[in-house]
Amino acid sequence: MGLRETKKRQTRTAIADAALPLFLKHGFDQVTVAEVARYAGVSTNTVFNYFPTKEDLFFDRQAEVEGHLATLVRDRAPGACPVETIRDDLLTALRHEDPALGLHSDAPRFWQVIRDSAALRAREREISERAEAVLATALAEHPPNTSTGWNQGDHPVLTLLAGAIAGTHRAALRELQQRILSGEKPTDARDSIATATAQAFNLLCSGLHTDADQTSQELQLPR
Repeated sequence: MGLRETKKRQTRTAIADAALPLFLKHGFDQVTVAEVARYAGVSTNTVFNYFPTKEDLFFDRQAEVEGHLATLVRDRAPGACPVETIRDDLLTALRHEDPALGLHSDAPRFWQVIRDSAALRAREREISERAEAVLATALAEHPPNTSTGWNQGDHPVLTLLAGAIAGTHRAALRELQQRILSGEKPTDARDSIATATAQAFNLLCSGLHTDADQTSQELQLPR
């Protein structure tokens, strides 16, 4: 990476780091971009050069979040099940108390700021929808090995599978947040969610790799 690119990345990080404490203290809707610019020591135009909207300032890692599940699917070992790959990544993050999951003291306030802002809730939904869409594309490019008999090139099937995988992943994180916000100890919430996560993803995986004849019989549409 060149010096110019390094400086741009440092500036972007500095602006995001300046914005978050303001949002956590005052709430998203109460903070202006101009206030963030003053706190970061840059002009308002500079902030908009790096973050086209105020929501981008809050979700400054949204591109990484949107592409995470798809990257896991694309980079998995040959023959590995995409469901197991995503399951194991989430379980590892829970086991290691990955800060991205919110297992730290500032997380409840971060989540509450989102709950209190309609704009942030809407952006959060958009991020989830884009993550699901790029996961569907990754599954189409790198389909699972399955014995269920459906055509692996059938993109609608893979789109629905992406919805099931992304939805389970999203539900696990949402349940973790709700438990911690309700006052449950983060370690207790983590352990409960880890167990439920393993069970839920295992059910998805067993359905994906079940016997083809059995699946064909089970999926007969009613006449």
